[in-house]
Amino acid sequence: MLEFRTQGFNGYAVQYSPFFDSRIAVASAANFGLVGNGRLYILGLTPKGIVAEKWYMHLPSFRKLPSFHLLTENLLLKCAVATGDGSIKLFDIALDQFPIQSWQEHKREVFAVHWNLVAKDTFCSSSWDGTIKIWSPTRTDSLLTIPTHSCTYSASFSPHSPSVLSSVSSDSHLRIFDLRTPSSASNHLTASIPLHAPPRTPYHQRAIPPSEALTHDWNKYRSPIIAAAGVDRVIRTFDIRNPAQGPVAVLPGHEYAVRKLAWSPHLSDVLLSASYDMTCRVWSDGSAMGADGGEQQQQQKTGIQMGIADPLAYGSGSELGRMARHTEFVMGVDWCLFGAEGWCASVGWDERLLVWDVRAVMGQ
Repeated sequence: MLEFRTQGFNGYAVQYSPFFDSRIAVASAANFGLVGNGRLYILGLTPKGIVAEKWYMHLPSFRKLPSFHLLTENLLLKCAVATGDGSIKLFDIALDQFPIQSWQEHKREVFAVHWNLVAKDTFCSSSWDGTIKIWSPTRTDSLLTIPTHSCTYSASFSPHSPSVLSSVSSDSHLRIFDLRTPSSASNHLTASIPLHAPPRTPYHQRAIPPSEALTHDWNKYRSPIIAAAGVDRVIRTFDIRNPAQGPVAVLPGHEYAVRKLAWSPHLSDVLLSASYDMTCRVWSDGSAMGADGGEQQQQQKTGIQMGIADPLAYGSGSELGRMARHTEFVMGVDWCLFGAEGWCASVGWDERLLVWDVRAVMGQ
């Protein structure tokens, strides 16, 4: 395990470069993001450890997800939002100072930015102001504004379509938008899925109160599958082809809110989570086990009756392992796209970036 100290700055988000397995971006904030400056680190993994290649200071604090542009290896998108100014910054990391572009249309904090992984020439942002905006780095104004009418913590384009994007919000809903549809009164909305709805089985009828959804991620191999999680500590996966069926898998286990989810870029059934309980956990959603739906339901029913299964759990998914080396809230996690499958990075409020191998914590 490798470690880098973001001395004086609490980690908020991390992302590996899609071009180099040795480059990582970390967004951080002084004083836990409540007041003061933020710092964006560009870090390099070297034979002598992790070194800071450069960093950018900004006021207000950097707090949210950095996102590398997929067309050029140096462009990095970054939000600077701690004081609620709603600004978005674009950096060229070949330059030493200042962003090369800045946008400010959101009325409140921006909580997510995400490049279109297919078209690669647009990105989206989501904000506490209840909107998602679509941007082009070559335009000074946004291309489109989509209202969600709720504080939107996470938004991202599908990795399988340039026109489909999703979001999760404080109203406990996962929303799917298709930009090919007429805007009309629906504002491109094609599905709105309540995350708190129980699976449609006879033994999962207990009402679950709505809670804020903080994070979600598209499966990289199965195009209709999305995982989402938040304040209620439970990870759920959904098949957007059948929004009414409820979750496909329900994975309880975290002791506090789940702050970040990331599906594996190597394995279709594995995902990684970061939580306020100071752990990162590795999960399988059970899709690779081959059990049919009826068999899964019977096994779950038997486990609940015998008192050996969590009544919230559903499907054949399970926790595969956990990493508990952070000493404060874990805020971000990301997989390395290159090399041996399993390497990832995590950041937390303990002012540390950890780079570690998921395979080393299996079974822990």
